[in-house]
Amino acid sequence: MFVGYVSVQLARDGKVDYASLAYPGAVAGIFIVLHLVMRFLLPMADGLILPLAAGLTFLGMVMIERLDPKLALEQLLWIAVAAAAFVLVVLFLRNYEILAQYKYTLGIAALVLLALPMVFGTEVNGAKLWLKVGPMSFQPAELAKVLLVIFLAAFFAEKHELLSISTHRVLGIPVPEIKYFVPLLVMWGVSVLMMIFQKDLGSSLLFFGIFICMVYAATARKTYVLVGAALFLLGAFLCYLAFSHVQVRVQTWLNPFNPATIQRQSYQISQSLFALSSGGVSGSGLGLGYPKLIPSVSTDFIFSAVGEELGMIGAVAVVLMYILLVARGIKVALLHRDDFGKLLAVGLTSVIALQAFIIMGGVTRLIPLTGITLPFVSYGGSSLLANFILLALLLILSHRGATTNVASIRKGAGR
Repeated sequence: MFVGYVSVQLARDGKVDYASLAYPGAVAGIFIVLHLVMRFLLPMADGLILPLAAGLTFLGMVMIERLDPKLALEQLLWIAVAAAAFVLVVLFLRNYEILAQYKYTLGIAALVLLALPMVFGTEVNGAKLWLKVGPMSFQPAELAKVLLVIFLAAFFAEKHELLSISTHRVLGIPVPEIKYFVPLLVMWGVSVLMMIFQKDLGSSLLFFGIFICMVYAATARKTYVLVGAALFLLGAFLCYLAFSHVQVRVQTWLNPFNPATIQRQSYQISQSLFALSSGGVSGSGLGLGYPKLIPSVSTDFIFSAVGEELGMIGAVAVVLMYILLVARGIKVALLHRDDFGKLLAVGLTSVIALQAFIIMGGVTRLIPLTGITLPFVSYGGSSLLANFILLALLLILSHRGATTNVASIRKGAGR
C-alpha cells in the first residue's frame, strides 16, 4: 500500500508528500490491531481470511487516494469505525448461537431496513437506496444483508428437514408441499418490490441470490434453485415490460455504444469499457490513466479504474483475491458440525461472492449494470461497516469450527 501511495503521488504531483503516508500507515496499524485481536480471542480462526480482506482494503485506499484525495480521509475514518465494529462483534458474539434465538426479530429488522428507502429514501443516480440525516447518508440495505443472512441461517437450520421432503410431483418432478415454497415467494416479492420502488436491480439480485444459495445449501434440492431462478427472471421480465428505467438498463447493456444513448444513459458503461480496454495487460500505471471520466468511479466503477491503471494483471489479481476469500469461507462452512453455523458461513460467504460478481460483471458488461459496491474496495461507509461485521462473524465461525473439530479428534483419540 505504501508503494501504491508513492506511485500515485509521483504520477500526480511529481513528488512525495510524506505527511499523507500517515493514511496507509494508519490502515496498516488498524489491521495489525485486528490481527492481534483475532490471535488472542480467535486463535484457531482461518489465517488467510483477514489478510485477504486487508489486501482488498489496501487496494481500495490506494485507488480512492488516486481518484479523489478528499475521499481518502473519509474512507480512513470509516475503516476505523468498521474496525471498531469488528472488535465489538468478536468480543460479544463469540457465542454466535445466541443470534438464532432472535431470528424473527432480526428478520423483521432486515425487512424494515429494506423498506425504509422506499418510503424515506433519497434517489441517487437513478436508485432510491439512501437515507439522509443532515450531512450523513446511510445505505440500510448493507446492514440488512447481514441481518437477513442470520435470519435465513436460523430459519433453515430449524426447517431444512421439512423443506427437503418431497410429497408431491409436478410434471414428474418430486417437490415439497406447496406451503414450503412460501419463503421463496416472500423473498421473490421483496426482490421485485426493490426493483420497482428502489429502481435497483443489483440489490434485488443480491438478496434473492443469497436466499437461493442458502436454501440450496440447506436442502440440496435443485428444485428450489430452478423455481427461484424462474421466478426472478419472470419478475425481471414483468418489470421490464412495466417500467421504463428497467428497459433503459437492459437496452444500454445490449447496446452501450448506441449513438443515441452513449452521451446519456449508456455513458457510464461505455466509459467503463473504454477504460478496461485501454488498460491492456499491464495497465497505464497508477495515476497515469483517465478513470475520472467514468461517473461514480470511486464507488460503483472502481474495478474499471483498477483495470485501466493496473491492467488485466491487476484486475485478475482482484478476482483471485475474491475467489480465495470465498474458498476459505466455504471451507469454514464445511468444517462446521452444527447446521446454524454451517448455513451462516454459507450465507456470509455468498454475500461476498454474489456482490463481487454482480458489480464486476456489471462494469464489464457480462450482466446488466447495477449500482452496488465492490466489497472492501469501493468508497462507502455503509458497505465497509457491514463487510467488517460480516468478516468478524466469519472468523468467529472459523474459530469455533476448528476448535470443535480439534476437541472431537482429541476425544476420539482418548477412547
